[in-house]
Amino acid sequence: MSGTLELRHVSQSYGARLVLNNISLQLGEGSIACLLGRSGCGKTTVLRCIAGFEQIAAGEILINGSIVSRPGNLTPPESRRIGMVFQDYALFPHLTVARNVAFGLHGAGEAARRARVNEMLEIVGLGAVAQRYPHELSGGQQQRVALARALAPRPALMLLDEPFSNLDVEMRERLSIEVRDILKSQNTTTIIVTHDQNEAFTFADHIGIMRGGSIAQWDTPYVLYHEPANREIAEFVGRGTFLPGVVLEGNRVRLEVGEMQGDTPIAAAPGAIVDVLLRPDDILHDDASPLQATVINKAFRGAQFIYTLELAGGGHVMSFVPSHHNHAIGEKIGVRLEMDHLIAFARE
Repeated sequence: MSGTLELRHVSQSYGARLVLNNISLQLGEGSIACLLGRSGCGKTTVLRCIAGFEQIAAGEILINGSIVSRPGNLTPPESRRIGMVFQDYALFPHLTVARNVAFGLHGAGEAARRARVNEMLEIVGLGAVAQRYPHELSGGQQQRVALARALAPRPALMLLDEPFSNLDVEMRERLSIEVRDILKSQNTTTIIVTHDQNEAFTFADHIGIMRGGSIAQWDTPYVLYHEPANREIAEFVGRGTFLPGVVLEGNRVRLEVGEMQGDTPIAAAPGAIVDVLLRPDDILHDDASPLQATVINKAFRGAQFIYTLELAGGGHVMSFVPSHHNHAIGEKIGVRLEMDHLIAFARE
């Protein structure tokens, strides 16, 4: 049975250094969440506190509604029904794949253990390599063995610590989708920590952006991308550039590339200058447009280019352009604004 997780105002310190500051979050049964942030932001410490590897300095951690951590009271890791998959997989090199998966199945009879191991290996697509050893497997196969071993005891909660970082980009993208599908099929409540935005957006139902030991924003990937809580998050999530705009009446802003109306009030009075975030998908290539921009950089991505463009007023924007439009550096092209979400920040 999958579980629920709640952190209530959790803080953690190493001596005088505050590492986690007032972390609160809730995760429903079968949900997948990601803690995303740069190295040193505290995301792995959150995982260690949830697992019971570290005592917390303040707050409470609850699994399935029961308190497992509070200051001075720590339920040991082995009593929390938590599965963990580490960055280095931590497989036992002297055990076969099947025996690695069986390792955590204590208290079950031999027939029940064998059946569960076979079930898990079929789920992760490794039934044919049950008698091989870890060194005989690829990195992706080793990762799936680690996942099967963690899932075999039917944990209430799964914790994944940078699980794909040792894999190449193509394998990382493919395996993250496979692992998500497996976790969803098992209805396993999961938290993953990563510094890779693509991984977080592919994998998670909810993402917590971590900054300096705190969660700066906790939202769905869609909301994080289109409604970042502040400029720092806007700059961190996805690609984009800022253009100055003048606030008009009716939640409108006038930019060099055109006018835009927002759905929510702009935090600035009419006439004020704001910085507007433009994503590459907001600027469309259009040969018929009177608005011209100069190509100053381009990156080929197979099906598309990512162009960096300079406007007549000196501002820079980015644009996704189909790769059959192969324009030269220095060439002028027509562009137009097609923007569904106005993200504007008042200038300090």
